[in-house]
Amino acid sequence: MRKKSRLFALAEVLRARRTGITAAELADRFGVTLRTIYRDIEALQDAGMPIRADRGRGGGYALDKNYQLPPVNFTAREAALIVALSRMASEQRLLPFPHMIERAADKVRAALSTSAQRELLTLVGELQFVGVPALPIPAGVRDAIETAWFESRPLRILYAKSAWQMSPRLVRIRNLVFDRAQTLLNCVDLETNQDRQFRLDRIKQATVQD
Repeated sequence: MRKKSRLFALAEVLRARRTGITAAELADRFGVTLRTIYRDIEALQDAGMPIRADRGRGGGYALDKNYQLPPVNFTAREAALIVALSRMASEQRLLPFPHMIERAADKVRAALSTSAQRELLTLVGELQFVGVPALPIPAGVRDAIETAWFESRPLRILYAKSAWQMSPRLVRIRNLVFDRAQTLLNCVDLETNQDRQFRLDRIKQATVQD
């Protein structure tokens, strides 16, 4: 990688995170020596990029916290990949958050120029997704899961242990496991303080609690 391309890529790495990354990690990522990374960081600082070096655990190089990042600019090809992945995630039900995925994709499209949007439509229109989608989830359950997970709020669910046995639970989601055919929720049962796992497609009702 030429120096100019590496400097641009290094700046993008720092833009993408606000926590520190060490010179050794950067050297390994770009396949160069530590000395090269030190020179590159100095070159970016000389160009006006407010890069600070933090010492100790969790330290490393990072952008100054007061630095305001400029808007992200996508090429039509980059946007096409993001929109295609979002479409695949929604159509194949890979993630239980279709509305949020669509809103994010809309923001990517909106960031493009008119000509880039036309190119995006052409590129995405040439893609096809095949395969059996994951099991469907009621919209109300999906929305409650989204809110409970992103906001770390308790969730009251009605879970189908079998076709004839429904079990009410008060839980908090620890994490989500995305399998090809189904989504699993690893939760803590707030009434028993025990870890439980639930299949998302078996949750018949879900209500977010305060």
